[in-house]
Amino acid sequence: MNPNSPKDASKLEATVEKWTVPLGNLFVSLFHRIALFGIGAATVWSAAVAFMGMMSKGSASIEDLLLLFIYLEIGAMVGIYFKTNHMPVRFLIYVAITAVTRLIIDLVNTKHEADLPILYMGITILVLALANAVVRYASFKYPSKSGENE
Repeated sequence: MNPNSPKDASKLEATVEKWTVPLGNLFVSLFHRIALFGIGAATVWSAAVAFMGMMSKGSASIEDLLLLFIYLEIGAMVGIYFKTNHMPVRFLIYVAITAVTRLIIDLVNTKHEADLPILYMGITILVLALANAVVRYASFKYPSKSGENE
């Protein structure tokens, strides 16, 4: 097909788009699925290694338990994204809050004193909690329409 006029060129463009858009969408969907399985598998593997480390140590500290909660939240994020194709931003905030809490506990356990870095981390948790409240309010007030492609 040799386009001789703009009309022929637009027909060619429409034909190419008719075939490439579904193919591109298929590849993107396949990539998402493969990546989700990879992230899920890495999460399970990391959680299992952490758990086995706790078992070999003979006890679990509060930091260890919080680490398992982080793995749980990441697993929940993968599951929600797999089912809905929407990234649950609130879960990322929960992971961040838990990670900062682990840092605070680690600092307190090593230094045995309250100082400015601990205060900063506490403020960080407050900011993250406020961000979570904003996200929750926004998703309640302005829900996404089902079937809307983002």
